[in-house]
Amino acid sequence: MTRMTPSEAFVETMVANGVDTTFGIMGSAFMDAMDIFAPAGIRLVPVVHEQGAAHMADGYARVSGRHGVVIGQNGPGISNCVTAIAAAFWAHSPVVIVTPQTGSMGIGLGGFQEANQLPMFEEFTKYQAHIDNENRMAELTARAFDRAILQMGPTQINIPRDRFYGDIDVEIPTPIRVERGAGGQKALDEAAGLLANAEFPVMVSGGGVVMGDAMDEAVALAERLGCPVVNSYLHNDSFPASHPQWTGPLGYQGSKAAMKLVNKADVVLALGTRLGPFGTLPQHDMDYWPKDAKIIQVDADDQMLGLVKPVQVAIHGDAGAAATALLERLNDRTLACDATKDERAATTQAEKDVWETELDEWIHEKDDYSLEAIEEANNEQGNWLHPRQVLRELEKAMPARAMVSTDIGNINSVANSYLRFEEPRSFFAPMSWGNCGYALPTIMGAKAAAPDRPAISYAGDGAWAMSMSELMTAVRHDIPVTAVVFHNRHWGAEKKNQVDFYGCRFVAGELEGGENYAEIAEAMGAEGVRVDDINEVGPALKAAVDAQMNEGKTTVIEIMCTKELGDPFRK
Repeated sequence: MTRMTPSEAFVETMVANGVDTTFGIMGSAFMDAMDIFAPAGIRLVPVVHEQGAAHMADGYARVSGRHGVVIGQNGPGISNCVTAIAAAFWAHSPVVIVTPQTGSMGIGLGGFQEANQLPMFEEFTKYQAHIDNENRMAELTARAFDRAILQMGPTQINIPRDRFYGDIDVEIPTPIRVERGAGGQKALDEAAGLLANAEFPVMVSGGGVVMGDAMDEAVALAERLGCPVVNSYLHNDSFPASHPQWTGPLGYQGSKAAMKLVNKADVVLALGTRLGPFGTLPQHDMDYWPKDAKIIQVDADDQMLGLVKPVQVAIHGDAGAAATALLERLNDRTLACDATKDERAATTQAEKDVWETELDEWIHEKDDYSLEAIEEANNEQGNWLHPRQVLRELEKAMPARAMVSTDIGNINSVANSYLRFEEPRSFFAPMSWGNCGYALPTIMGAKAAAPDRPAISYAGDGAWAMSMSELMTAVRHDIPVTAVVFHNRHWGAEKKNQVDFYGCRFVAGELEGGENYAEIAEAMGAEGVRVDDINEVGPALKAAVDAQMNEGKTTVIEIMCTKELGDPFRK
């Protein structure tokens, strides 16, 4: 046992868990602990708004695989974090939110900035601790950090402000880390049997492959099966796009090639994915999910097994370990699909070629509303670009090892077809939570964790305005990123519902304020570029990334887009 203050115990426990970066806004409620952050080697990145801090912690955790930590002043500083913690929850991100609380003797008296902070996060955390005795500071703080990793999601430590003070005898706990296994032997044997007898197996590679750093294992198993591999929704970084068996993402605005190929499956191996609704819904006028296919689902979270789709075999295990165990069971067997390996490879390549050609030729949307929007753009002042054409040019100019975050919105949804990656921990989206204002702060957190990688965010003008103030954080604290803003002057995703279901009766969807986001960026100390020529899109991205990586500059690329709209998620 060592004699120290509770603040020291709290900070030493963070250090024991490898924490060197936190995000938040300073506050008196935790100032005693904050005072020793720097001597302990912990950087507190002060943000503009606490929601941004929590998103940064999420991005930091998702790219590093380590804890992301957010902290703020009790009451409003903490309530500001709820939306971002919900996004982290759906991403299975190990974010620890530290919530200083009103002093223990004042709880329930309605004092300044008092709130009951545990219920705020109850639905979006895997574990919550309340420090009601300072002697338990290290114990409960350590448990919150352990559970964030073990249960793969956000946890909360609620600390009355007076519990940081005093003297205690304490031993700092050693962090608990486990090696997740492959799953039950019987289930693995059964799954191997299904795969061995499959005529047209298809792998769905999901977030569990990313979080488990299991891409190599997924590739090895896929190559043994010779099967097409599709990315689960918003996990485009779960299989290398250059691999001949990669076919693109399923789900909303995904790859037609992936959808057509998964439709042929008699056995689907869902590796590290819950097969969520957005990732299996009909799209491009195709109800593609194979109704009669047998499903093998592998997930480290047992709550996800069979949650959305009925499964033939459920494997509660690590994606990488399970893939290796299945490969071992298949290596010495003759598979039913071995004889058709070349034929299936040719089918896969043919579908990919058709889809790539379609993307090349899909310059603009072709529905009546979009055609009218294009005509209107041609007749008004300025030059307006087709979003699909813009996304294709951005894809061509994307630097190696790029990390990309996308916000919610119509153009960002369409981007799902154009974002391809070679390594995991490269693509970040708000998942099923779907909140606006996500992309910029999240990519900043990712950049803080991986400063050697290019960091790029995508946002429409509506979502962009929700968090663009964090540009000041990027500039002030040397977290250079490149932000692409699609300026199409409306809330596109929601407006599409008015087009399709409400007879084009538009209410509250327009964003016609004449804003110049490039100039706003410059006012915040960043670089700003406005692009209205399709030939300048790729060069603008390359120049901005060069400035980011070699000069430490943050750049906003404002791209002037027509009001055309892609399909909604429902039809």
